[in-house]
Amino acid sequence: MRTDDFFNHYGVTRNPFAEEDAQTDQVFKSRCREVRHPAWDKVYGSPNDPATSLVFGEKGAGKTAMRLQIVQAVGKHNETAKPEDRVWVIEYDDFNPLLDRFADRLPARKGRDAHRVLEEWKLWDHMDGVLSIAITDLVDRLLDKTRLDRRSLKNLDAAQRRDLMLLAACYDDSTAEPQSQRWKRLASVVGYPTWLASGWFWIGVAITAAILGAIVLFHYWDWYHIKSWLAWPWTYVAIAAGWAPWVVKWFSRHRRAWKVASNVRVLRRDRGTLAGLLMRVRTEDLENQPLPDKRRTDDRYELLGKLQGVLRSLGYGGVMVLVDRVDEPHLLGGRVEAMRDFVWSMLDNKFLRQPGLGFKLLLPAEVLDYLNREDRDFHQRARLDKQNVIPSLDWTAEALSDLANARLAACTEQDPPPMLRDLIDPAVSDSRLSEALRSLRTPRHLFKFLFRLISTHCNQHPDSDPAWKIEPQTFEAVLAVYAREQASVDRGLAAS
Repeated sequence: MRTDDFFNHYGVTRNPFAEEDAQTDQVFKSRCREVRHPAWDKVYGSPNDPATSLVFGEKGAGKTAMRLQIVQAVGKHNETAKPEDRVWVIEYDDFNPLLDRFADRLPARKGRDAHRVLEEWKLWDHMDGVLSIAITDLVDRLLDKTRLDRRSLKNLDAAQRRDLMLLAACYDDSTAEPQSQRWKRLASVVGYPTWLASGWFWIGVAITAAILGAIVLFHYWDWYHIKSWLAWPWTYVAIAAGWAPWVVKWFSRHRRAWKVASNVRVLRRDRGTLAGLLMRVRTEDLENQPLPDKRRTDDRYELLGKLQGVLRSLGYGGVMVLVDRVDEPHLLGGRVEAMRDFVWSMLDNKFLRQPGLGFKLLLPAEVLDYLNREDRDFHQRARLDKQNVIPSLDWTAEALSDLANARLAACTEQDPPPMLRDLIDPAVSDSRLSEALRSLRTPRHLFKFLFRLISTHCNQHPDSDPAWKIEPQTFEAVLAVYAREQASVDRGLAAS
């Protein structure tokens, strides 16, 4: 018999257990986002005052699902919240581009060695990555009229318009259009007066035109005398003096652009383009302003503060940074030591406890052992006692049963919907079913097991003689095989 026939018997229109990854799970995305882990309240906290949480969970425990649920919950909160209580979400979860660019900036010998690359990776590189994602998203929304109400731009004061333009020059990482064109469009939307930065250029043009015009007019188009004046060195000295302030500015902006491009190591910044953008910024707007032109965190903390100030004026009083999929970058290769080296620099109390900024770190369970082995100095710097640590995303048998029932209900239109208990022969007792679910531990194992169990059951019965209940012997046999396979996988991961 076919699995479709088995599910249709119970009014289920699609297999609820076919997907294993929340990123591509349409059942979860469309109908099951309200089914949450028991630790949800501690992880999510209050959106009115975002706080940091550290969550450790094994593969398949629901970390990515929790991230997607946080995004959805914040979206719903923002629909009804006052402007000052809305939250801006930064999803810091795609590390491959950042690590690839970072490795390319290192000497060839270091760039090929993942351990050496991670030795060079510092907290300010994480901060650059967060700022890049946030600024790129913000500029996208400002340039797209349908994604952000531009009327809130009137709340930006002159200093915040300047801050936004400088942040966009340093961190906007969009490839949709040339950066210079995109920056000009943003300046137009924001109302930043780039034309005021062209004063020295036009002064140089005016002085040059005045000197040449005077020579021509004074000698009444007498080309012999005009050529003699043009051959006179002091003519060029006077013209050069007129252009001197602009030349000084040009060298200053190119030097600043070179330093920014060299020290923002997670992005590829074209130095000529960046210098061109800085040339359109007034000199007084760059005085004493922080730029990421040094390898240190001080400037980045100030830039994060400036970003928060801009977002507050746009109607977002808080910011959440969601850190997920740390085990996926190809440079790390799934190695626990590499994941530890990559994440550890973020575990800094000053970084994690900034006012109005909450980090949700959804980390692999394997790194928790390394965390517990760290010395007193590390724990003093990280102050994990203040970070809402959830050491394990354990799922009880009851929670897994509720999850399975919710997915069945999401895939059926009949009322009442079928329950997991209805699919299995009563000879499998409730206590035995509960014990089996408890041994599976995570939603991913639950879905894999139930998919295999139902498929095996259907393969054992022909269409002419269907069976609508899964027999005890099938249940026990599939569970035993699955448990052995998973134990083998766990031993392999532990050995690696």
